[in-house]
Amino acid sequence: MARTVRDANLEKREARRRLPARGKPHYRVMEEGLHLGYRRLKTGAGNWVVRHYVGEQKYEVETIGPADDFSDADGEKILSFSQAQSKARDLMVERANQAAGKTGPLTVKAAIDAYIEFLEAKRKSARFSRYAADAFILPALGSTEVKDLTKDAIEEWHHNLVKAGARIRVKKGKEQRFKEITDPEEHQRRRRSTANRILTVLKAALNRAWRDRKVPTDAAWRAVEPFKGVDAARVRYLELSEVTRLLNASETDFRRLARGALETGARYGELTRLKVSDFSHNSGTVGIRKSKSSKSRHIHLTEDGAAFFRSITAGRPGTTFMFLKDDGEPWKKDHQKEPMSEANKHAKIDPPINFHGLRHTWASHAVMNGVPLMVVAKNLGHSDTRMVEKHYGHLAPSYVADAIRAGAPRFGGVEQSNVASMTKAAS
Repeated sequence: MARTVRDANLEKREARRRLPARGKPHYRVMEEGLHLGYRRLKTGAGNWVVRHYVGEQKYEVETIGPADDFSDADGEKILSFSQAQSKARDLMVERANQAAGKTGPLTVKAAIDAYIEFLEAKRKSARFSRYAADAFILPALGSTEVKDLTKDAIEEWHHNLVKAGARIRVKKGKEQRFKEITDPEEHQRRRRSTANRILTVLKAALNRAWRDRKVPTDAAWRAVEPFKGVDAARVRYLELSEVTRLLNASETDFRRLARGALETGARYGELTRLKVSDFSHNSGTVGIRKSKSSKSRHIHLTEDGAAFFRSITAGRPGTTFMFLKDDGEPWKKDHQKEPMSEANKHAKIDPPINFHGLRHTWASHAVMNGVPLMVVAKNLGHSDTRMVEKHYGHLAPSYVADAIRAGAPRFGGVEQSNVASMTKAAS
């Protein structure tokens, strides 16, 4: 929210009456290049004026309305000191838009488009932002002018997101389908968590527009709070006996892919992009060139993991995909879903687990086996331990205790006191 400046000489009508009447306004700096002024007249109410810096030590001044010297402010014809500041900022935004060649009002759609263009230019992932915008933000808010957004309107939209069912991906133009609700409590948590992610996209786009001075204030959306306590997902992972059953129940080509996920904790997309040359025989690592965050990393393997990768890369050209189907074709988007479903069914995994659950399985067992959280985070591609602590920290109750015992300061043995307790003395 734009900060309202204070000025003892201009805030109240009684103070303004004591100012000398003169042609030159009494100015107050609002921010760099923007000044609000009050011109005291000899008769009648004074006027608010705004001064814009236009470069080369030059300013442009315009009158924005009469002050509330005699009549109460209404925000339109008669302005208080704070209302005059708001109008001055509106004028500043209009001038900035005109200078940039943008003459129309800024809509939510325009703000979203500019934000996604920024993400793509900075090589960040804009996939979810574009999906969230097209599916949830633009249909409800896209035509609304940003300056007309209110806290109540955004909150109503945010809460309505929870009422919508979880979508099933369908081809463009096909009727939208929704997932069946099997666990109402978990369904509610996931819908609220998704609603928070979508709200984050909207806020990020609007905040960027505000920082670029395309809108005068961020008050409407800054006051909207996300749902609390909904991001701690129930992590589903396989017990070791279930891992064995799942691999044994898988087709040969899918078994290789699933084993690769279990040995590395890598995502499906990361695995399918791997080339044979990405495995280092010497260091026993797998190099991820492009991750979800667009950062590269090296995954360190166990001896069994290194042996597995040696077995599937031996004698193969370094430029070929590491994981291929039995027909020689690469694994592509969503190709893992059907074989994963079949493996769950034949292995009698209940409840069934999706492919991403293999990543959770690696991380969960690593944490339970005492691997430091930072090491787990680095192998998974996280910059710090926050995500690991949130999802897997409960699996390592001894980790904090062990760390304290190993590294906390020691103050020597407890000294025996020669002061007898009152109870002992009395006995």
